[in-house]
Amino acid sequence: MTELFVVITVIAVALIFDFTNGFHDSANAMAGPIATGALRPRTAVILAALLNLVGACLATEVAKTISGGFFDDALITVPMILAGLVGAILWNLMTWLFGLPSSSSHALFGGLIGAVIVGAGIASVNGWVIVSKVLLPAIVAPLVAGFAAAWATRLAYRITRRTPSVHSESGFKYGQAFTASMVALAHGTSDGQKTMGVITLVLIAANLQAPGTAPQWWVIIAAGIAIGLGTYSGGWRIMRTMGKGIVEIETPQGAASGAATSATILASAHLGFGLSTTHVSTGSILGSGVGRGAEVRWSVAGRMAYAWLLTLPGAGLIGGLAALVADQGVFGVVALVVLLAVACLVIYVLSRRHKITHVNVTDSHEVLVLAAAAPTTYPDDPRLEAPPKPKKKKKDKKPKAKSAA
Repeated sequence: MTELFVVITVIAVALIFDFTNGFHDSANAMAGPIATGALRPRTAVILAALLNLVGACLATEVAKTISGGFFDDALITVPMILAGLVGAILWNLMTWLFGLPSSSSHALFGGLIGAVIVGAGIASVNGWVIVSKVLLPAIVAPLVAGFAAAWATRLAYRITRRTPSVHSESGFKYGQAFTASMVALAHGTSDGQKTMGVITLVLIAANLQAPGTAPQWWVIIAAGIAIGLGTYSGGWRIMRTMGKGIVEIETPQGAASGAATSATILASAHLGFGLSTTHVSTGSILGSGVGRGAEVRWSVAGRMAYAWLLTLPGAGLIGGLAALVADQGVFGVVALVVLLAVACLVIYVLSRRHKITHVNVTDSHEVLVLAAAAPTTYPDDPRLEAPPKPKKKKKDKKPKAKSAA
């Protein structure tokens, strides 16, 4: 009964991670069409949520890689997996708070690697699989997507240069909605499988499933629903950065970047790579901006690059510390879950200081966190307009008393 309680707890936490993955990465598909007006914000996230659910049910190659390739199954325990998930969730929430589109996939891999190294030693990690399935795709895929998006953007503008802007704008809006839908489908196919792989790894570690087997049907459905619900919640803070913060997106480049992103993700998912959809989508948006000759905010791109570099070690450090707590039996598991809940609550409260919703997601390119932010700090954000000075009330003049004649 104790082991079953721990297994159920870890599966629940895995689905919570899947939820955070959904809202953390929903911007990958829908930030562009929302920024250009091709799709309304609520329509975009509903469409992305449904396609995430469908995509999660289409393949299991990435799930098999995670459940049977990254680690030595014989040395993995359920509390280690819980610790890795805690590291991934906290990293996702911290980067979401600052509007940084870091990789949920790398947060998951980093958290698990840190927890497994602390719990079972570095020999239990299959280094070559990590390099070939995670690190190399993280470098190659964004470059491929960026070059493809740059050339596709140039081609789109060249083909339509003599077409009246009214007609081309309308056509590209439909094209952008279609390519964004393909990215949402690809995101479900790629990222939805990662939670399936983790839950399958939990079942294998608890001797409830044979090693090397595919995810069970209920695992596939549960993971698909969780990532779909997370996508529906919006993830508006990261959507502002992706849609407005890197480059001002026009409909032709939005359609081109969406096509490049979806093609890269679907090809990688077919090969079983643990690809970061965030890296690919960002590479495509940067490439489309270069292809159009638009102003790219390289300072924002630089902050994102730092977040990418820190994701694996940062989530790994949190996962390793969590593994020390989770190793204390059932008490450690309960304590770790309580600490996770408290940390999530603190981050949520901080995010409410400067709330971003579907109503104001395109109002600015900045994501506010600091309580002391002022109009001079973020001049483009209409929520921080200086309040009008109160008008001085005019004193009523008392009528002069008439002197008695």
